[in-house]
Amino acid sequence: MRVIMVAGGTGGHIYPAIAIMNKLKEKEKDVQFLYIGTTDRMEKDIIPKLGIRFEGIPMKGLDRKHIFSNFSVLSQTFHAIQTSKKLIREFQPDIVIGAGGYITVPVLYAAHRLGIPTLIHEQNSIPGLSNQFISKFSRTICVSLPNSLELFPKEKVVYTGNPRSEEILNVSTLSREKLGFSKHQKFVIVVMGSLGSTTMTKKIKELIPHFCEQDYQVLVITGKNYYEEYQDLSTSKNVKIVPFLDNLIEYMKDADLMISRAGASTIAEITAIGLPSILVPSPYVTNNHQYKNAKELEEKGACVIVTEEEFSSDVILSRIDEILFDSKKYEEMAKNSRELGIDDSATRIYQEIKKLVR
Repeated sequence: MRVIMVAGGTGGHIYPAIAIMNKLKEKEKDVQFLYIGTTDRMEKDIIPKLGIRFEGIPMKGLDRKHIFSNFSVLSQTFHAIQTSKKLIREFQPDIVIGAGGYITVPVLYAAHRLGIPTLIHEQNSIPGLSNQFISKFSRTICVSLPNSLELFPKEKVVYTGNPRSEEILNVSTLSREKLGFSKHQKFVIVVMGSLGSTTMTKKIKELIPHFCEQDYQVLVITGKNYYEEYQDLSTSKNVKIVPFLDNLIEYMKDADLMISRAGASTIAEITAIGLPSILVPSPYVTNNHQYKNAKELEEKGACVIVTEEEFSSDVILSRIDEILFDSKKYEEMAKNSRELGIDDSATRIYQEIKKLVR
């Protein structure tokens, strides 16, 4: 099988794309990939390191604030479609798969015009502009969350879950004891993204002294950009502060509670594990999609939402106590979280790919 994978911009698009490719490698021993991304985002560094052929195409997203600047974007899109057609004719794929980002628009449109089967995967509860547009030209649309089913044509859309969740189930568990914590106390992880957050850094710094007085253990992941700002804080043995963890998933599998943003990858991770959570959606993302992601979990009783505006020491400490020390509520949240996780999501997507390739 010959597959063109297209995804770009953020880890929320790139890592699900990698999960789909890993499943294809497992199922199709002779599979060959061409990965098309942008020339200036994360994928240009990540994908070549995996030994996968990478082709970058210059591409920018629409500027919603400065309408007239989009004339250059339209010109760039036209050139990207022509480049995509050239790459598709050369590679001769059996299918083209899009996992999000504005680079998917020219590539999947070009594939459609050339009669190549296409499939897209939407990670968020509310689809982004790229997937909204390209869904018209895609034969199959796979979605991560149930509410998304209503936002695409019924004859095309399939609820598969996020392919990252199947990979997460196969990750080993690391004990909290590796961090110097006790296995006999509850364990909470606080993280606001791999880079961190300007607004949340101040709020979390104010919260940490209160954590030192609690009967549970807290791992605070500051994000790489903000670790230095925490150096003036003194902590007790029940609080650890680190900038970043490559193996965070392994510790999440031993955690009792997660306090985090509500990006698509985070949602996939906590539901795959069945981890109760306090979600603090970023208000700075397109279409407020993190809030909508979190709302879907909250409606199912799997999380508690605290907005950035509401986030304070009193509110967070109260919410933690309500969850951790009410065993009935805790078990109900864990159960509801697990029910939203799909343990064979990458396999479901593979089955949809096989239908199109046949």
